[in-house]
Amino acid sequence: MFKFKATLHLNQLTDLMKKLFLQPLFLSVALVVLLLFGISGYYFEIGFPAWATLLMGLLIGILLLFLLRIIFSKLIPLLGKIPASVYATLLTGFTALYLMRMYAFRWPASLFYPLAIFALICCGLLIWGIWKILAKTNTKWGAIMIVGALVLAATGVFGFSALEGDPFSKDTDEEMSEVAVTTLKEKGFDDPSSPGAFEVETFTYGSGTDQQRPEYAEGVKIKTPTVDASLLLPDWKDKKKKWREKFWGFGVKDFPLNGRVYMPKGEGPFPLVLVVHGNHSMIDFSDAGYVYLGELLASRGTIVVSVDENFINSHWSGDFRGKEMPVRGWLLLKHLELWNQWNTGANPDLKKKVDMDNIVLIGHSRGGEAVSIAAAFNKLNRFPDNANEKFDFGFGIKGVITVAPTDYRYDREMELEDINYLSLQGAWDSDETSFWGMRPYHRLKFSEDFTGFKAGLYMNHANHGQFNTTWGRSDFGAPTEWLLNLKPLVTGEEQQHVAKVYVSAFVEAVLKGNQSYLPIFKNAELAGDWLPKEDYFSQYEDTSKKILLDFEEDMDVASSKMGIQIKAENFKVWREEQLKARDGGSQQNSALVLGWKYGKSANTDSLPRYTIMLPDTLKHFENADTLALSLALGNLSELKIKSDKKKKEKLPDQGFNFSVVLTDSLGRKATADVATSNVLPKTIKSKFTKFKFMDKEMMGQESEIQLKSCYVPISLFKQKNDSIELDKLREIQLVFDKDSLGVMVLDDFGFYIRP
Repeated sequence: MFKFKATLHLNQLTDLMKKLFLQPLFLSVALVVLLLFGISGYYFEIGFPAWATLLMGLLIGILLLFLLRIIFSKLIPLLGKIPASVYATLLTGFTALYLMRMYAFRWPASLFYPLAIFALICCGLLIWGIWKILAKTNTKWGAIMIVGALVLAATGVFGFSALEGDPFSKDTDEEMSEVAVTTLKEKGFDDPSSPGAFEVETFTYGSGTDQQRPEYAEGVKIKTPTVDASLLLPDWKDKKKKWREKFWGFGVKDFPLNGRVYMPKGEGPFPLVLVVHGNHSMIDFSDAGYVYLGELLASRGTIVVSVDENFINSHWSGDFRGKEMPVRGWLLLKHLELWNQWNTGANPDLKKKVDMDNIVLIGHSRGGEAVSIAAAFNKLNRFPDNANEKFDFGFGIKGVITVAPTDYRYDREMELEDINYLSLQGAWDSDETSFWGMRPYHRLKFSEDFTGFKAGLYMNHANHGQFNTTWGRSDFGAPTEWLLNLKPLVTGEEQQHVAKVYVSAFVEAVLKGNQSYLPIFKNAELAGDWLPKEDYFSQYEDTSKKILLDFEEDMDVASSKMGIQIKAENFKVWREEQLKARDGGSQQNSALVLGWKYGKSANTDSLPRYTIMLPDTLKHFENADTLALSLALGNLSELKIKSDKKKKEKLPDQGFNFSVVLTDSLGRKATADVATSNVLPKTIKSKFTKFKFMDKEMMGQESEIQLKSCYVPISLFKQKNDSIELDKLREIQLVFDKDSLGVMVLDDFGFYIRP
């Protein structure tokens, strides 16, 4: 009897399982859910092989489906003629998909759920087709349903992958204004990205006990001490502490000083460059991604160290979300301490090998913010967030290079002084979508006797990750990377080549006194023979520039510093504003916006004019070499131009042009137009994802105002009127007589003065 009852209960349980789980609808939903859980598991990096995390994802999905199906089957009664199993299945699937979207895929709901429904249709056809064939109810229709499911799925995958391209390429392909420039190559200068004459030695130094990195364990040439960062990173706690220490084998009190060294063979002393990566998965090590810079600079006579800070990068157990930024900068200074000790005799092989008065720091992403922090900490005697941590650095850091940097992670803004600065940014960077590196540029101040410079380079079709050879073409990991629009991007080799040209030229200028490469920081067209064919905006400033207008001092649009008075006539738009980043944040820089529109019948007196009136006390222009100004094309929609089908007006989309009129105290005038000596900037637009609505939701606007430094040589004015006396200059007029409509953004107007 007992055996019979046990068999009966087993049969009932089997029937219940079949009723709950062996149904085409539930199996279709389950297949979609398990597919997504498997994908998420495959790409979830916790240090195990991908196949293992895939199985873990599938097991979690199966368990979740099982529990939800049981729960909803018990909770939902029969409603009318619709079986409870249908409700239970749909609620099970929806709940599982919701959890998946929230914690794994994180796609916009407006995209994720329609695609999930599409996948459900495909899986439903597939399951029902197989069901019919196995049940032998209708083999023909079963086969048709299977084929239909496969064709529909293939069409969807193909259509999804085809949603890529640059919708703005037609703007960039149009004929641009040609300005004759003599490139540095034509002048006989060598490409700064070409290898130098030095043989390169490579080795690593580190703790010697790193359980995850053999190159920093038994592979080290020099064993280094650990450092206690507990006062700088109190957020090393809870699960971040537990799982990180389990993985790495060390904690915040024992951070290692690990580095990859690229050293020129020779006596030295050689300048020193430290390169530091940014935030990435801590188990996808980032420090090997700058070998292209290390080998190049070392071959040209500079010691390069790629610093390992992977142990404070993001992990599934948590991201420090900027609280680790002081440590990122501080660790660089602790590395410099090591090199200073070795250089003074602690290591015989490195004694007097380094010129500790000539150092450059290079940082990528969060590392870009870290190098500014390091340069600021270098001059302090205590940690500003906890004065119990004493500093004693004071190294000869002559310059910092920020590559696609952040500038908002640390809750303090670094305001640097008297240091050379360069920032590189891609316009298609979907991780750091705005040129944050220009904010430290604008905050950086020079004293009158400082002889350095600051510069920025904005490159079209360059992204975030390709500046690091190990990060890859996508700025996000799967499955988010499937949404990115990658086809328009330049290749990794091209993007890294741009970095090689500018980083090497910066090192030559700052650490070796080679001023011959300075022109490419002022004007990227002068490096045209060395760079991929792309759109580049350069910004540049040094202490020889006397700025008359920077639009930062007050809210009065009719006056400026030094007693300058301003008058604007016949403009539709006239204002000064703080420029916004793509996501609506501040660029921390104010500029002038002018907009105009006039008809063909406009006479000379009705032309738009922006007049800068200089006081008698403002002199010293007799040695002016170049008139300099930063420009950008504004938004023409501000002019509210109505569509007229009968009278078609061509709207300028490649740039704009205007005349500059100089007048001295005796009324003598000289005129030159800006386009004669400059390729005027266009608006660079970016489509980061495959869907326009996603770009606006995830990335912000399709473009942001990025200025370009433009120059009008004084010789052009002298050609028109050689009698004008610049030491008696009293008025500068911008006359918009070349294009009948336009919106212009202008900043940092002034002159470069010859010493």
